[in-house]
Amino acid sequence: MIFLVGMLIFVFVINQMLLLRKAHSTFENYYAFRGCVELLKKTNNYGICKINTNQTIKIVKFHNKWYLDNDLPYCISNICF
Repeated sequence: MIFLVGMLIFVFVINQMLLLRKAHSTFENYYAFRGCVELLKKTNNYGICKINTNQTIKIVKFHNKWYLDNDLPYCISNICF
């Protein structure tokens, strides 16, 4: 029983890691991941969109991955956390 619960947790964690990796890989994936409903502006390095609560968010490219502005990973050299 403990083994089964451990395996379920392991599968869940791996699934979440893959989901996040896919979300950060392209602007379009991150746009959908964040729940954007309207694109207001997009360049090669950032995009601004509106989410369903009428708030606008800025999505930025950082180290060839897409993130929410002001929520970038902490990096030392080329290793990011």
